[in-house]
Amino acid sequence: MKSDHIVQKSLRGKTVVITGGSSGVGRAVAEAFALEGCNIVVAARGKEALDETVSLCRDLDVAAIGVPTDVSVAEQVENLAQTALQFNGRIDIWVNNAGVMASGKFEEIPMKLNEQVIKTNLFGYMHGAYSALPIFKKQNDGILINNVSIGGFMPAPYSAVYSATKFGIRGMMECLHGEISDFPNVHICNLYPQIQRSTGNMHSAKYSGLDFKIPPFAADPRDTAAKIVELAKNPRKDLFPDAVSLILKNVYGLFPKPIMNIASAGMRLMMKVKKAPSDDGNVLYQSSEPHRIYGETMFPVPSRKTKMAVLAGVGLGLAYMLLANRSSNKD
Repeated sequence: MKSDHIVQKSLRGKTVVITGGSSGVGRAVAEAFALEGCNIVVAARGKEALDETVSLCRDLDVAAIGVPTDVSVAEQVENLAQTALQFNGRIDIWVNNAGVMASGKFEEIPMKLNEQVIKTNLFGYMHGAYSALPIFKKQNDGILINNVSIGGFMPAPYSAVYSATKFGIRGMMECLHGEISDFPNVHICNLYPQIQRSTGNMHSAKYSGLDFKIPPFAADPRDTAAKIVELAKNPRKDLFPDAVSLILKNVYGLFPKPIMNIASAGMRLMMKVKKAPSDDGNVLYQSSEPHRIYGETMFPVPSRKTKMAVLAGVGLGLAYMLLANRSSNKD
């Protein structure tokens, strides 16, 4: 017989709403919750890709539906919430995940794209919280999980508006924590992962002249999805799901100006060398193919041992920089 502790941690039969679930991390999250035996309600703009995610979940023997939704439109998100309620009578977990990105010189990215980045990322998470939290309060139970990204703590070079949305999401959720403080069974959880080895980068708008491939040390979307499931089982306010995200947050906190200047200088140098055509990506329209979890990397993905060795080296380098900084301050 299972203990009460184990039964309490089971997610089987819970209803989960996931935005941006047609590819990348969102599809990995839908898969992860389906493997837990949850009822899946997945949302995205593109119906074809949405249907693929629904089929994936049903193949794992769980009930699943897709609701075509543009999270930048409040009425469509409210429709998503009401459809989810009709699906199984309640919503237990809501995952705000849909997001878009535009990179390049601030003044060279069309304002229409900049405004849509804000509508999708910041307004999209606001719409999700606005629809989900009243339901959770009425139920006196529920978990809102926000896939914010490390961008909530440090800006992405030449992605000013994207960075503004991530800082904004973090600030909004900080405030909302106070508003749910008298609902002990209602939780808001924020995840701050590093860059993902997903299709998200392939779908982003690029006005930098760079056709980025994913760096080899990017995080595995399925690992990130597993951390989101972990938050559903054991809610906590903030979670850095991998060592790289935590290191980046701490390094930037210690050396914000040098880090930003070096990263920006590196981007400027690459932008002078490469001149790929501008690409609106999926900011204004649904994502084009590929509709899958993993994207294309620059180089073969290194082994876990190699990653750990590099992280150890970065840690030693950080310790040296910190000691050197303290020594110079004493002098």
